[in-house]
Amino acid sequence: MTIFQTKKIQSFISFIIVLIAILWIFQDNILRISFLKKISDNTELNQFEYGDSSYLEKIDNFNVKEYSDNQKILHIMTADTYFSYKDSPVKLLNIEVRTFNEDQKEGLTLNANLAQINKQGEFFFNGDVLIKTKNNAIHEINTESLMYVSDDGVIKSNQDVVYTGEASTINSQGMLMNINSDKLLLNGVVNVAHKSGSLLESSNLSINHSKNKKVYQSKERTIYRSTDNEITADAGFIMNMNNNLTNLLGNVKLIGTAGTTMYSSNLIIDQSNDSEVFKTNDPTRYDSPESNIRSNKMYYDTSANKIKLTGNVVAIYE
Repeated sequence: MTIFQTKKIQSFISFIIVLIAILWIFQDNILRISFLKKISDNTELNQFEYGDSSYLEKIDNFNVKEYSDNQKILHIMTADTYFSYKDSPVKLLNIEVRTFNEDQKEGLTLNANLAQINKQGEFFFNGDVLIKTKNNAIHEINTESLMYVSDDGVIKSNQDVVYTGEASTINSQGMLMNINSDKLLLNGVVNVAHKSGSLLESSNLSINHSKNKKVYQSKERTIYRSTDNEITADAGFIMNMNNNLTNLLGNVKLIGTAGTTMYSSNLIIDQSNDSEVFKTNDPTRYDSPESNIRSNKMYYDTSANKIKLTGNVVAIYE
């Protein structure tokens, strides 16, 4: 038994001696591997912190003109900084693009903090974009990707768009605009949040800034919501931001507090002077749990909570 234990101890000592010898022989390789791993980790960190360290070319105060096949200027592009990469789109910081039409008259101007150009030469603006038309109308939008197609003379986006308007913020599912126009189309479902707190839901909204107009218009079914009222219009709306008047088109249904309902058409919402007044000159039916009233006109001041029905009024009380 004692002999067996002695042999085990001798074997263990032999193993330790061999292990020490191996570590001594390969110590340089082990240190080299550890050092290379540390370099690799630091490189990855630097690349993460300095994302533009891998660019192929950098140009400050970048300026270029692009011409069509018949040697007409399509646009002039300037940027604070230009970066090109091997396998990624060109990146431009603080970019401005001025477009030109066939007659070489300047169209719209686009300004953005960031833009990219892919291998096909397509422009993509990211984040906040300011659009100035040839007639000095301003459109301010935010989107993940806004595309400028010089061959077609349009700018468009298939991403969610936030449009900053007069006294309102508008969300849509995309946009389309001709570079020679003062009009812009917000595609898909559209939500208009007014500074008063009211919310208007519709789709395919046209924004017209021509001739100093500030008009939003949709021909689609529309829902208007405020603190105590909900109004549905089946033929869309026209919102004039110069006078804060909104016309709900077609057949209109207004649901108020305490179970009241009104049916009419072509209802005007007056939000001037921070008010909220509903009015129409079309026949109106007012229903409540206690009465049924018909009239030719209606005027409803929500702040005073008073409804005025006039013209051939017929009332039935229960």
